[in-house]
Amino acid sequence: MKTPETRLCAHHLTGMSYRDVDLVEDLIGKKTFTEVMIMQILGREARPVDLRIVDAVLVTLMEHGMTPSAIATRLIYMSAPENLQGAVASGLMAVGSQFVGTMENCSRLLDRIRQAADGQAEALAIAREFRESRRALPGFGHHLHKPDDPRSIKLLALAEAEPDLAGDAVKALRLLAAAVDTTYGKHITINATGAVAALLSEIGVPTDLMRGFAVISRAAGLVSHVAEEQQSPSGRYIWETIDHAIPYVGAGKTREQGEGQP
Repeated sequence: MKTPETRLCAHHLTGMSYRDVDLVEDLIGKKTFTEVMIMQILGREARPVDLRIVDAVLVTLMEHGMTPSAIATRLIYMSAPENLQGAVASGLMAVGSQFVGTMENCSRLLDRIRQAADGQAEALAIAREFRESRRALPGFGHHLHKPDDPRSIKLLALAEAEPDLAGDAVKALRLLAAAVDTTYGKHITINATGAVAALLSEIGVPTDLMRGFAVISRAAGLVSHVAEEQQSPSGRYIWETIDHAIPYVGAGKTREQGEGQP
């Protein structure tokens, strides 16, 4: 069996290397976090267009309000305030196929369209497939943003204005959006994760790594939820609200029944 290798990092007595460059001499104070992140993840020097796209994606995904990931972080922090990293980690566990991390599922659909001999026909086939199966179509629909998700409009406009991008993934998403509207007989918005799937694909991020960018971005957002929890705690309020909102229906005695008992 071949010995495993790594190209990511090496230590020596007086310093440290990230890939092929010296951390102290070449990176600290000279490169941004996003530049180094792209270099480490994609194994190449970040281009200006990469930085613009990745920064736009990271800003878009960082904060979503009181979603399951933020609620999990706040509740865990309330329970174990000495374990900030555990609270953030608990929130990151919610970055999945239903919230925040859905771009990879959308990206797979865009890959199908780009690889098809007839992209428009493939887009229609995908839309019909999802409608007939009554499954949620990744990258489409939003419970709050109607008729369109303003974030996706902005992200796609940024990508379409970039002369250094091929535009294939964005075109595939546009084809799918048109097919969805035709198949469903109404307009269904491209949501932010749908746009993110197209943008990350445009700069060469593999589909199976896309959720990692959501994790990186969301970690920063969850730290801000911890910061707010420290200043204005809501964890106990969330807990008590749920405790009162979900009734117990078993045969045992409830707290309300027991009030006034010695």
